Amino acid sequence: MIKLGVFSDEVSQDLDRAIALAKEFNLSGLEIRSVWNKPPEKLGDDAAKIRSALDEAGLECYSIASPFFKCNLASEDDYREHLDILRRCIRLAKALGTNNVRGFTFWRKASPTFEEARDTIIEKFREPVSMIEGEGIYLCIENESSTYIASGVKLRRLIEDIGSPNVRVTWDPCNCLFDPSCEPPYPEGYEAVRDVLRLVHVKDAVKVPDERLAEHVPIGEGDNPLRELFSRLKGDGYDGYLSLETHWRPTKELAKDLVDRPGGAAYSEDAELASRVCLENMTKMFEEA
Repeated sequence: MIKLGVFSDEVSQDLDRAIALAKEFNLSGLEIRSVWNKPPEKLGDDAAKIRSALDEAGLECYSIASPFFKCNLASEDDYREHLDILRRCIRLAKALGTNNVRGFTFWRKASPTFEEARDTIIEKFREPVSMIEGEGIYLCIENESSTYIASGVKLRRLIEDIGSPNVRVTWDPCNCLFDPSCEPPYPEGYEAVRDVLRLVHVKDAVKVPDERLAEHVPIGEGDNPLRELFSRLKGDGYDGYLSLETHWRPTKELAKDLVDRPGGAAYSEDAELASRVCLENMTKMFEEA
């Protein structure tokens, strides 16, 4: 059965406030990206406190939204730092009772292109794959327009090339709207990843005629084909989470550089209000699908 959840820090850096909103909307869990202005790799000492608060509320942590491999492909220092980030996030995941840790495919550069960098990217995943397989963790690679892969078709190819049953997909169809080279997120993008899917992120955006390519809006008011996707997920028997990653703000667009900073949504305005609006829209759309 499909479950509904939300990024805790898209509500508040105060975990209690995120839990309260999740309970109000009868959600099943939270995705942990940052809490108390700490990124996930620095939450090890807080894991017991987080787990206790979630257990008391009857909620689960279903994914660690790690920044793993949001880094420079050419930097050995970045690579070693991110291996340590993954180790720490694996420990946090196990402490919080989830086996899902998110990852990415390195910051995109004009040169080398993805095709030129593909073999290097695959090689960089060898050590992480050994780590996750030994711990029973799924590394859930997200398609992201600022990284080498935003496309579902390209992501599926990478998953096949890596060749591990523990490397799967966090699918964010909205991210395709920020990359004009992507195939449509539904049905083409979804079809490419549907049988390697672990998690679905939910946000919305409209395409705009400027260099940003798209702008975040409330769920249901943009170009992300969520109604069709929700209906298809139900029909396909998907039994994971739909995870709200709000991003839209009523008074100010959530700047891309803030999303990528430690703490992410902590630096935005009106987070709780925005997430409330989007949860109302998302739950209604899901019920009607």
